[in-house]
Amino acid sequence: MPRRVEIILGPTGVGKSAYAIKRALEVGSPVINCDSRQIYKELCIGTAAPSRRDMATVKHYFTRCIPITRNYTAGIYEADALALVNKLFDQGHETLVMCGGSMMYIDAFCYGLDDFPEVPLQLRQHLMECLREDGVESLAAQLKELDPVSYEELDLSNGQRVIRALEVSMYTGQPFSSFKTRSFKERDFEIVKIGLERPREELYERINQRVLQMMRRGLEAEARRMLPYRDLPALQTVGYKEMFDYFDGVTDREEAIRRIQVNTRHYAKRQLTWWRRDSGIIWKNAAELNA
Repeated sequence: MPRRVEIILGPTGVGKSAYAIKRALEVGSPVINCDSRQIYKELCIGTAAPSRRDMATVKHYFTRCIPITRNYTAGIYEADALALVNKLFDQGHETLVMCGGSMMYIDAFCYGLDDFPEVPLQLRQHLMECLREDGVESLAAQLKELDPVSYEELDLSNGQRVIRALEVSMYTGQPFSSFKTRSFKERDFEIVKIGLERPREELYERINQRVLQMMRRGLEAEARRMLPYRDLPALQTVGYKEMFDYFDGVTDREEAIRRIQVNTRHYAKRQLTWWRRDSGIIWKNAAELNA
């Protein structure tokens, strides 16, 4: 039997974690996380990280293991995840289960990333401050001047993506887009992508209810603990940004909750738009798989 990695992907809130654990038990695999926020030690409630019970049921890798102060990128994840799966294959595993919703992490693992230059942390921190003080529109305007190609290609509502393109363009003096070769790296194992989906209204209601559950579990207290680190890339995340606005007096608590729900639904829509372009994904009904 050929070595293979099954990647359970889909929009936030669809039920990926439950099915990944079920599938991992069926094939005798651990669960390899490919969610770029669940990887951080300090972010538990706001990222819907697996519970202690889940992690006791099946061994999880890349879950709550990296401090938020570390600049952990999709490129680093690619190298770490490839090293892990090859180690597990050598130990005798034939099928491995990977689970998550981070498009860049999944693409990095499946196809590899282009080699982008390292940028000084001070420049990134400066741009993060500009993002918080002036908004993403100001940064997008700068990107349009330096790299019109990336300006047209990127989701300009995603501040992190805009900053990444802008910092490379500013630091190197060359457009971020010029570093993209779009060449895929070969993997010596089979990759099967299984996408989970639900009817839109059902998915959105699950998202709304999950946000309320996060609040009951203590998202507000978790976000308050993260206030000193609010400008780090790890905290540019739905759930925390809205809480920070509430703490700053920009919104009240109820409005912050509503914005988390709305922005999470928007993120789910962007995830689906991204993956619908991939004809290789096998789409399945999450409710039937998790029954």
